Amino acid sequence: MLFIDWNKIDTVLLDMDGTLLDRHFDDHFWLEHLPKRWSEKEGVALDEAKNYLYPLFRSKENTLAWTDLDYWSDRLSIDIPVLKMEVEHLIAVHPYVAEFLTFLKHHSKKCWLVTNAHSKTLELKMRKTLLGPYFDGIISAHQVGISKEDCGFWKKLLSFIQYDPSRTMLAEDSEANLESAEKFRIAYLIYVSCYSSALPPKPSGKFTSVNYFNRLIPDSGETSVTLM
Repeated sequence: MLFIDWNKIDTVLLDMDGTLLDRHFDDHFWLEHLPKRWSEKEGVALDEAKNYLYPLFRSKENTLAWTDLDYWSDRLSIDIPVLKMEVEHLIAVHPYVAEFLTFLKHHSKKCWLVTNAHSKTLELKMRKTLLGPYFDGIISAHQVGISKEDCGFWKKLLSFIQYDPSRTMLAEDSEANLESAEKFRIAYLIYVSCYSSALPPKPSGKFTSVNYFNRLIPDSGETSVTLM
């Protein structure tokens, strides 16, 4: 059980993909669309392309290269940003995100988008979703120099954002990122369990989980919520 008294929270850090945005876009792009277009370019069967690409992708997990569109464009000799625009219609905001961001703004909370995503991905998704004005700022791990899975990330983030971990909330769809933040003693850690519209919710076994952000908005006249 987690008791959230919004009077004790000054700063909210929010992940993007899977947390604010439907991860179906990313899963479809990397697992289906890119392999299809790469197989066409290379003149190989789709299954052969997937058998080559999937282990290559996994080898870069938890590193900045994992989300670096320039790295993958060079590695695969294909224009990743252009391919992403081919399926940009799949980019979608999760339910209740706008309501939650509006709640934060009305209650004068500092709200930062903190993501591993590459700048070119951010540009595409902010243009498509129009969420940018809700945030006090947007920080990419590529600016910080290390990915959020590294526990050193949250300390280095202080060079970009002045925040008190004891008065900060972080919402993520990645247990690894929440674990690294926990080591830095960020007080309020929320796992978003409904990260893809194509998959059923999958609550965390360790962190307080919510399907959608409406669970974090107190009833009218209240300043706190209790999550089971």
